[in-house]
Amino acid sequence: MITLENEHLRVSIRTKGAELTSIYNKLTQMEHLWQADPVIWEWYAPNLFPVVGECLDNKILVNNASYTLNRHGFARTSEFNVLKNTDKHAEFSLGYNESTLEVYPFQFQFQILYHLSDNQLKITYKVINADDKSIYFSVGGHPAFNVPFSPSDSFEDYYVEFEHQERLQTHLLTEGGLFTGETETLELSDGKLMLTKELFKKGALVFKDLSSKKVRLKSKNRSEFLEVNYPHFPYIALWTKDDAPFICIEPWVGCADTAGRPNDISKKEGIRKLEKGHVFEADYTISIG
Repeated sequence: MITLENEHLRVSIRTKGAELTSIYNKLTQMEHLWQADPVIWEWYAPNLFPVVGECLDNKILVNNASYTLNRHGFARTSEFNVLKNTDKHAEFSLGYNESTLEVYPFQFQFQILYHLSDNQLKITYKVINADDKSIYFSVGGHPAFNVPFSPSDSFEDYYVEFEHQERLQTHLLTEGGLFTGETETLELSDGKLMLTKELFKKGALVFKDLSSKKVRLKSKNRSEFLEVNYPHFPYIALWTKDDAPFICIEPWVGCADTAGRPNDISKKEGIRKLEKGHVFEADYTISIG
């Protein structure tokens, strides 16, 4: 387990999946990250690569060849190497190997960098093309935050506040996690999406092309807030499970497939093409205020 710490926060990261396991606010003595109760949901904050969401029939097509690739890809279950570790900075790396090539026929290095500064944690995704051809990928975060912050609150006391007033269109998913092609519009009240369990009865709320590039998780009863700033991510999703006391705020580059006919990975929605010898970087931040 890797620990980053300053006077504000203590952050823990495990090498499996290079996954955050704790964001502890030392000033308020609050744990802000969901603690992966396996009875409810076994993850803390999985990192998604080389796909985001569900693939049609759990497969990707590359040059007419089919490869089995499960939801959200293999990074979250893979063991990462630690490249660097200081009190406030850590770097993790996952490279291609025989197992990854069987399900994803590209040579890559996937690095995740964590940097702690004051009350903010910066997460950077770095994809390096190690192949002799272009590679295609998606990448994203899936952190689950405790809601409520305090036992004296309820889930329904909380809301997600968007940077701008939005006309929120959520893209509906099948029970299997594929887009249906249908959308629903959600109403904001002064830029706020009030949280209820009913809101998630149809699954995750997936938003595309929002003008907002940051959101705040807040309670109507207290001054503390958690902010996720995602300037480089075109998609964001909100999700919780049944009556679980958490909300996931998920910045994505890429998304699930749409139900129907499969496409080659080069034509997959939200996919990124990375030329030979090139490097992709995108970061988001989690701030506690």
